[in-house]
Amino acid sequence: MKVYFAADHAGFELKKELLDFVTTELGYEAIDCGAFENDPSDDYPKFIAGAARQLSHDVEAGIDSCAIVIGGSGQGEAMVANRFKGVRCALYYGKEGREQVDMTGNKLGMLASTRMHNHANALSLGARFLPGDEAKEAVRIWLSIPFSPEERHLRRIRMIDELTAGEAGLA
Repeated sequence: MKVYFAADHAGFELKKELLDFVTTELGYEAIDCGAFENDPSDDYPKFIAGAARQLSHDVEAGIDSCAIVIGGSGQGEAMVANRFKGVRCALYYGKEGREQVDMTGNKLGMLASTRMHNHANALSLGARFLPGDEAKEAVRIWLSIPFSPEERHLRRIRMIDELTAGEAGLA
């Protein structure tokens, strides 16, 4: 599976650390979409858009891939990524205080929930909130969790995709 990475100056160092971790320790193909230098005046939308655009093309072509985008808070990065068709970007700041229990009784942390229930194919990390080791563990967990193809999840993903296309009658 391909993993697209993008970060601005605030996420630059963490991105370098995670690129190495994902390729050497987890064995995925990692593609760096920028920033390629640590420039404090850079603008995150162009880097994040590069990764999200590639992921969107892969989704359209049926290619198994995902993206990890990193910024200071991760908020703007998630907003940019979610502008692209087929991209479902979840934001992660760190360990949650408690687990949720879904309607089938499964206990799920935030990372598991985004993958299993929402079929998130992009993960936004807030570099100012996550130390490197915690970010690595989050990425390892997130990449290892498959989507649950239960009908209710599939139905909701279709609804999200229709909203993106402007076709859902959910007023």
